[in-house]
Amino acid sequence: MNPTSSRRLLTLGINASFHDSAAALMLDGEVVAAAEEERFTRVKHGKRPMPFTAWELPYHAIDFCLKEAGATLGDVAHVAYSFDPQRFLGDRAPDRRFTLPLQPSDFDAGPWENPWDPLFAAYVMSAPRLLTDAVPHHLRKRFAGVKHDHAPYRWHFVPHHLCHQASAFLAAPFSSCAVMTLDGRGEQASTCYGRYRDNRYEPLGEVHVPHSLGLLYERVTSYLGFLHSSDEYKVMAMAALGTPKYVDVLREHLVVERDGQYRNLPLDLVARFGPARVPGSQMSEIYLDIAASLQDVLEETALQLAVWLRERTGEDRLAMAGGVALNCVMNSRLRDAGIFRRVWVQPAAGDAGTALGAALWVDARERRGMAPQERTDAGPVVEARSGEASTRGSGEVFELAPRRWEMDHAYLGPAFADDEIEALLKWAQLRYRKVDDVATETAELLARNKIIGWFQGRMEFGPRALGARSLLASPIDPAMQARLNELKDREDFRPVAPAVNREDLAAWFEPADANEGESPFMLFVYDVKPGCAERIPSALHTDRTARVQTVDAATNPVFHDLLKAVGERTGVPVLVNTSFNVRGEPIVGTPKAAIEAFFSTPLDALVIGSFILEK
Repeated sequence: MNPTSSRRLLTLGINASFHDSAAALMLDGEVVAAAEEERFTRVKHGKRPMPFTAWELPYHAIDFCLKEAGATLGDVAHVAYSFDPQRFLGDRAPDRRFTLPLQPSDFDAGPWENPWDPLFAAYVMSAPRLLTDAVPHHLRKRFAGVKHDHAPYRWHFVPHHLCHQASAFLAAPFSSCAVMTLDGRGEQASTCYGRYRDNRYEPLGEVHVPHSLGLLYERVTSYLGFLHSSDEYKVMAMAALGTPKYVDVLREHLVVERDGQYRNLPLDLVARFGPARVPGSQMSEIYLDIAASLQDVLEETALQLAVWLRERTGEDRLAMAGGVALNCVMNSRLRDAGIFRRVWVQPAAGDAGTALGAALWVDARERRGMAPQERTDAGPVVEARSGEASTRGSGEVFELAPRRWEMDHAYLGPAFADDEIEALLKWAQLRYRKVDDVATETAELLARNKIIGWFQGRMEFGPRALGARSLLASPIDPAMQARLNELKDREDFRPVAPAVNREDLAAWFEPADANEGESPFMLFVYDVKPGCAERIPSALHTDRTARVQTVDAATNPVFHDLLKAVGERTGVPVLVNTSFNVRGEPIVGTPKAAIEAFFSTPLDALVIGSFILEK
């Protein structure tokens, strides 16, 4: 069916400016599909956040989204790109021409932060052309017939942090809420606040770079020998092993002011703490203590900002996004502080989620029928930026169409039918068995302490494996965490997380009533109930807490049945759930990738669709 022919509104969201390239597609107010580019190309994060990679659009993810809707690019009514180059440029390029140095060392800073920033801006400005003209040959069929100068859709450059905001309040299970996004950077902003109520969004202010909680965390991540814009979650895990001895030192360099503002003062980590850790070297005590101190300061700052936002909005519910909002320890402290009655975090809170936010925002504006337009030399009609270009709390309120969708799960990626999977297994001449009851058969393997590769249903959108592309194991064996870390070739200090059916949460973890007794996206930490820790030792952090995922029968019935079947056999209805990948690679996205991971690791079994492979 051609969506345009029946006057249906098809909106494509794209994130490509920094990292975690992704696409999302909406049809008449409902999300059809969303996926990260890395799951198709097998390049983690899609690309590095470098100025000269901004041309790389998520063509594979776009192709998948269009396929899921039975559409082509020519059927799309709106394309929403989650970055506004005009806001990034400001008045730095009045003649619309840039000069690039032959060598970065020849660069005269002038108004730019980076010698490649002009190239970055040029690539982003060229995104409408790149969408149609730079498509890989093997994907051209779904993009065919569209030229950038006669595109049938309107192109929208939507401010990066507005996309983060929209990905939270237009997806959360709230009709009204305060909104806070904490990130590294966008065009100018690093932190953004707003209020959503009665289908209206009111920006309430933002913090501009270089002042940024995300960039501070990135700097310390690099100092500790990890890859910034990638490995911040490792620093969060390290923090649990350290003592916050340097809180006062870091606090001196992060000053919280009035009205949600804060400032990062200069901090020379090498001068203050000594040489940076060499990647791969031993993790000494000082590095653990720096991580613990950073985590404490982040949490303290987030609480102060939340107190201001609660007073400013009068709302008792908070929706969050931005890369910093993937910090589950910080989220839990916000939840437990009682500042807000409920805290909800969008599961693809990092930059991948801005593709979803861009699509949600433009869809809500277009269905309301209030978005202005103008033609520019970018090719397709491009939305005017008179309102959307500013979210600085000017008093302007945006009217939006009523919502038709709520994000109660993250299973928005591709799925594969049994006949497709079996054809691959036969072609590869692999031994397998088909089963009628996947949950029961897999529970038997898990009860025997086997580690399972679990590939079922639609792939998750976001960085967390939530029971669709997971490695599963029993938490009863104290050695299981070490086994999993060895299998995934990752650091010994990395914890794994428990999955439990929503109705069993209260029996194993507390506080069971926080956030209405659910944590479907593995973004909050829970204390383990007395007497339960000894029964699930491999699912816990060193402080006897756990990053819990609650599983609902309505959104993932097969995984729910598996947990129930495991509980019937072992008395413990909890499984260790970690992402189906190894270090340096993204989560597996296809049957082929799952099979390759199975045979290249010490996995005991692969459960893929209705088929089980064992070694």
